[in-house]
Amino acid sequence: MTTETTIETVTFQIDGIELVGDLHKPIGASGPLPAVAIVGPMTYERNQAPTQYAKRLAKLGYAALVFDSRYRGYSGGAPRQYENPFHKLEDMKAAIDFLRSRKDIDANQVNILGICQGGSVALRAAQEHASVHAVATVTSQYRDEEGDHAWLGEGYSDRLSKGQNALTRFEADGTGEAVPAVDETDMDVGMPGEFVWEWYQPWADRGEWTNNYPRMSDAALLEYSSIEAAEKLDKPWLMIHGDNCFLPDAAKRHFDAVPAGTAKRMIWDDTPHLDYYDQALVLDRTSAEVHDWFSRHAS
Repeated sequence: MTTETTIETVTFQIDGIELVGDLHKPIGASGPLPAVAIVGPMTYERNQAPTQYAKRLAKLGYAALVFDSRYRGYSGGAPRQYENPFHKLEDMKAAIDFLRSRKDIDANQVNILGICQGGSVALRAAQEHASVHAVATVTSQYRDEEGDHAWLGEGYSDRLSKGQNALTRFEADGTGEAVPAVDETDMDVGMPGEFVWEWYQPWADRGEWTNNYPRMSDAALLEYSSIEAAEKLDKPWLMIHGDNCFLPDAAKRHFDAVPAGTAKRMIWDDTPHLDYYDQALVLDRTSAEVHDWFSRHAS
C-alpha cells in the first residue's frame, strides 16, 4: 500500500458554475492513474465522509476526487444549500469528464463511488455516462417511490406539496423558504431523525457545515429516482449495505433489478449506517473492498 499522498485543489465548470474539489493522489506513482470520483450523502460537503474515502483510496493507488456539489461548500450556485439530485447527477458527470481530461489520469479507468444518497446519483451516472468504468455504492439510499414512502411515511405528500409550492414561489418572485436540514425533534426538516441530527449538528456547531434546507428542494428530491438506472445498468457494480443501513428493502430491489449480464456483487452485513461515514476500521475495510472491485474489473 502507498503510504504518502498529496492533495491538489481543483476547479471545473458545469452550467457556468464553478465547482471546487480536492484531488487526492499517491506520491511517486508512475504512469496515468486509475481514478474515482466520489459523491456523498444528502446535504454533504466534501470534507465529510467523501474525504475519508478519498484519503484511503489515494493510498491504494487512485487519484480520488471529492468535490462540493453546486450550492454547497466552496462551489458556486444559488440558492445556497439547494438540494437537487438532478443537478448533483450533472455535477458528477462533469467530474468524470474533468478526470478524463487530465494527463495524469487513465481515461479508461475512471470509476465512481456513491455514499448514502450519493449512491442513487452514482448509479444514474454510471448508467448514463458511457465512460464510467465501474461503480461502487456504500450504505446508500436508493431512490424509488416505494422507498421514499418508507422514508417519509405519512409526511410524504405534505413534503412534496410544500416543496412544489415553494418552488413555484421562488420561480415567480425569488422568494425563498427554508427549514433546518436536521433537528433533534422536529420532523419537518430536510433529513428527519435524531440519529441524523446527532451526526450532523456537531459539524454545524464547528462551522464546517450549514444546517439549512431550502424547502423547494423537495420538489426535485421527490421526483428523482434511481431504480430505472439499475434496470439498465451495464457497468460492474459493488453494493455494500446491510440490515442496519438505510432502507434495506430498496437496496435489494435495486440490486435485483440489474440485468443478468451485468457484473455485480453485494456485501451485506450488520454494520450501522453512520459507521460508514467516520469509523476508521469500517472505512479501511470498505475502501479495500472498493479497491478490490475496481481492480478486479480493470481492463
